Amino acid sequence: MNSNTTADLPYGSWPSIVHASLLTRQSVKLGEPQLTGKGAWWVESRPEEKGRSVLMFLPQGANEPEEPLPISVGVRTRAHEYGGASYLATDEALFYVDAIDQRLYEVINGEVINGKPRPLTPAGDYRYADLWLDAPRQRLLAVREDHRAKLAGTAKEETNELVAISLGAEPQVEVLASGHDFFSNPRVSPNGRYLSWLSWDHPHMPWDSSQCWLAPLDEAGNPQPPMLIAGFGAESVFQPQWSPDNQLYLVSDRNDWWNLYRCDPEHPKQPLQAIAPGPAEFATPQWVFGMSTYGFLSATELLCCFTQQGQWQLATLDLGSNQLQPLESPFTDIGQIRCHNGRALLLAASPTSATRLLGFDGEQLQTIARSSSTPLAAEWISSAQPVTFNSGVGAEAHGFYYPPVNPDCRAPEGTLPPLIVMCHGGPTGSAETGLNLKIQYWTSRGFAVMDVNYRGSTGYGRHYREQLNGAWGLHDVEDACAAADYLIDQGLAAPDRIAIRGSSAGGYTVLAALTFSDRFNAGASLYGIGDLETLAQDTHKFESRYLDSLVGPYPQQQVIYQQRSPIHHTEQLNCPVIFFQGLDDKVVPPNQAEAMVAALDRKQIPVAYVPFAGEGHGFRGADAIQRSLEAEWSFYGQVFGFAVDDTIEPVAVRHLNKGERS
Repeated sequence: MNSNTTADLPYGSWPSIVHASLLTRQSVKLGEPQLTGKGAWWVESRPEEKGRSVLMFLPQGANEPEEPLPISVGVRTRAHEYGGASYLATDEALFYVDAIDQRLYEVINGEVINGKPRPLTPAGDYRYADLWLDAPRQRLLAVREDHRAKLAGTAKEETNELVAISLGAEPQVEVLASGHDFFSNPRVSPNGRYLSWLSWDHPHMPWDSSQCWLAPLDEAGNPQPPMLIAGFGAESVFQPQWSPDNQLYLVSDRNDWWNLYRCDPEHPKQPLQAIAPGPAEFATPQWVFGMSTYGFLSATELLCCFTQQGQWQLATLDLGSNQLQPLESPFTDIGQIRCHNGRALLLAASPTSATRLLGFDGEQLQTIARSSSTPLAAEWISSAQPVTFNSGVGAEAHGFYYPPVNPDCRAPEGTLPPLIVMCHGGPTGSAETGLNLKIQYWTSRGFAVMDVNYRGSTGYGRHYREQLNGAWGLHDVEDACAAADYLIDQGLAAPDRIAIRGSSAGGYTVLAALTFSDRFNAGASLYGIGDLETLAQDTHKFESRYLDSLVGPYPQQQVIYQQRSPIHHTEQLNCPVIFFQGLDDKVVPPNQAEAMVAALDRKQIPVAYVPFAGEGHGFRGADAIQRSLEAEWSFYGQVFGFAVDDTIEPVAVRHLNKGERS
């Protein structure tokens, strides 16, 4: 620090250049990169346009990207609610799902006919995703979600199928595969002889048990009886993909770690061949369509990424020798690798730079687009420090610690910072180490942050991931508490100013930790879960049986659901909580937050509730993103007794006596 410019201010109240607007006005979310011979494609989710997903195109050799579709068009699928893989670009055509009507559209050679792309699918209660062009047969393959019977009241849930859409003058939709609860990754081999895909069924999630199928195609392109080539029992299969020489590759965790394997379609009954096996994860939970951790630079070389101890690396893989060659780069969060004719696109972030879209020419990485247009100076950045700590009896958990960092401020001698323990969503997910402006928002204001990879997180093998099975609300809570205790014992956090925050499933861990432990002094739940029973009965199809593994089958285990639901034990919750909720949330409906708020109101426990009209599961609009951060800071200031920026609109905390810290 420069002592000539620093000020002595209490932790938590430091003024910061990391304003909430940095997350919106000068930031976008990058996703779904694709590469063709004509250039690079990707999707930008723009908070300033209420989260509109804008398709972008950078022609080969150009310096500035274009928006190839009319400004009124958003490209986004709502299949599985979480979406992903919402478009497909080729050298001749563009196919995409319209965010509003969920129909598939086609644009030929960049020409929007009569100001409007051509619809390929009929209007109706359908959703499409995960597109693949079968060029010789002039048809588009896709996953289709059919909601008609559900909306008519004749079926409990929507139907998922693999379909082919002909690209003639009058497009027709034909079902290629059905009979499973979920499908993804329809892919035709380069020689046109085989079709592969993934499926999984209730009560499993794709990271618990999923199957890879291989079917010969007849002359007309009809699949012949398929063969199961991976996914026997408790095995998760990820990203089956064809090599240029017609070999089928996939990722499986059959040996605990998500490793690469190869299948020869001419000899499908032979055992899969392991490629560069070892204690590393070449996959991540398939929450959305189109996830990709590897691609083919050529028939003999892969570009891939893998994670060890929660941090990602980039590498090439020689397919003749199966030798993995890590590539030096500053990036620790890497994914969405797409390759075409020796080149590649990928998304990556480092501890000092937010997510960016990178091009790879076989030798060097080059930035194509950035999620944030405002770089943060190094002296303002708090970098992730990996820690492993004991939790429970003989258990171990992981996390990333971020110390308070602000070059313009220092705290009074002998004081310790408030701590925010962060719980990632999922809960099958992981904390990431790339620059996260939401974390820097807190550390630059004088908070310490611990981002916990509790038992059940990914990146540490299937065994670690399965430790949350039957124990959601127990092991994650134990690990969150142990993470706080670890930092307190290290003298890095004030014992009486410990907050816990999380969104979605992380919000459940927040409420469970506040209810069933006394470790925390405050909490923030963003579209979190207070009633497991309600969630089991009132959520979308993709997650409707998720709790079978995390808690137990419902209603057979109803007693356990009630025991672990904070809403039934609010007499044990005695510290302030702030709730943020999108009123259009279909994953965790608003009644979850509203029931918890009402219960705390009855007890007169300090509580704040900030709902957002028009927002769903995960805030996309600028107003909601900014207001939720600023209101949370105001909440902590009121609860922990320190001043916040007077330009921030205070949040109303009911039942909080002025000047009294809870």
